[in-house]
Amino acid sequence: MEALCHGGGIVQALNTHVYGNETQTLVLAHGFGADQTIWHFLISFLACYFKVVVFDWVYFPNVDPKLYDPKTYSNFSAYAEDLVCLLDHLNVKKGLYLNTTAYTGGFTRPQLDALFNQIGKNFTSWVPSFAPTPIGVNDTRAITEFENSLGRMSPRIAVRVDRVVFLSDLRRILPQIIVPSSIIQSRKDFIVPKSVAFYMKKKLGGPAKVKILNTEGHFPQLTAYLLLLKVLKKLVHIT
Repeated sequence: MEALCHGGGIVQALNTHVYGNETQTLVLAHGFGADQTIWHFLISFLACYFKVVVFDWVYFPNVDPKLYDPKTYSNFSAYAEDLVCLLDHLNVKKGLYLNTTAYTGGFTRPQLDALFNQIGKNFTSWVPSFAPTPIGVNDTRAITEFENSLGRMSPRIAVRVDRVVFLSDLRRILPQIIVPSSIIQSRKDFIVPKSVAFYMKKKLGGPAKVKILNTEGHFPQLTAYLLLLKVLKKLVHIT
């Protein structure tokens, strides 16, 4: 990806799309198992107020799989470098960034090893069994949408990305993050418990606030998008 960064091809490589022509930029990033379309309920509204940038991380099949190098992307640094490079080529000097977290906690190492083994060897059966868990509510449309998205991933790449997600510990860098942050958290989320949101608020180096959505599940942009929009409007001062 470094060659694409220097050559300017990263915008096309990451399947980047820009909506709206307002002055302030809002970058929407997806998490594991999803792609940029996870924001489809929000984009048309947000594009009335922002220049909205969406893209796909290198591990998703919308991106040429030849660009995914397991060694390079064995930690989050390479993903961060891709994002910075992308924004540089889009001439984004300042803006807002909204990301779906990929955090999952509360597992022992043997449990994780069993999970990695299941993903690597039985991916097609694991996907439909796992998909309802992050959705968190009985929403057939959302479950199907996420299941279809997750199922498109390469099993080989999926297990490697999951290892990065589950085995990374970035607590030490939280105090170094000094930009203002807002953490939007569902009332009940099996993937990310509320304790994580308040831990981050306490440890972040800059001003931070936590907003609890009165809903369940990890993907409110699919299951409670009107509620999420209401909170976003207040956070980014849309009247």
